[in-house]
Amino acid sequence: MKQFAVIGLGTFGRRVARTLMAKGAEVIGIDSDSQQVESMKDEVTQALCLDATNEEALANSGVLDVDAVVMAMGERMEAAVLATAILHRLGAGYIIARAASELYAQILRDVGADRTVLIEEQMADQIAKSLIASDVLEQITLSSGHSLVEMKPRREMVGKKLGELDIRRRYQVNIVAIKKRIPMVTDSGESSFEIRTNDIPGPEDRVEQDDILVVVGKDQDIERLSMGK
Repeated sequence: MKQFAVIGLGTFGRRVARTLMAKGAEVIGIDSDSQQVESMKDEVTQALCLDATNEEALANSGVLDVDAVVMAMGERMEAAVLATAILHRLGAGYIIARAASELYAQILRDVGADRTVLIEEQMADQIAKSLIASDVLEQITLSSGHSLVEMKPRREMVGKKLGELDIRRRYQVNIVAIKKRIPMVTDSGESSFEIRTNDIPGPEDRVEQDDILVVVGKDQDIERLSMGK
């Protein structure tokens, strides 16, 4: 089971935490406002009231043992930057930080954030989904509830033909293209890769480990495919 920490339980943080919980993850919710913590105590695995800029308190909170930390203190820039720097210094595995501007985002990256997002409440669900379905590399919303995504094949798909996998019947999604990494040698003699796209894949095409699958379908069906449900 995946585990996450969400620091800052405002509108954005609450939405991310609830969506992660709904997807079956464990979530530590953290905020310095006791009322925010109290309001979320029954909706997350563990709700903690602490100052995320206090290094000792943060180190003892359990956030260093989770798969990723979401820094959701978007408006509290100084506190978010300091807390992100502390997390990075303590060795937190993966830090995603919400930012209110590109400059703010750059500062967060400079102090240790692995990823920054400039989004509001309507995109919180998508961040949570990307954490759960970590094999999804890119996602483009086509219409309400439908997307086009690029994703890595699950391990059990590797080496099998598309016809054997029967993706359309099992998951109600379509693989519309397969991108393959082809080894090559540059003019200077260095080893490299060239991306070649098969945009009309058929049942005899075989999925390889480094392939990228381009998939179209309903969001919930794409999620089932990515998680092997």
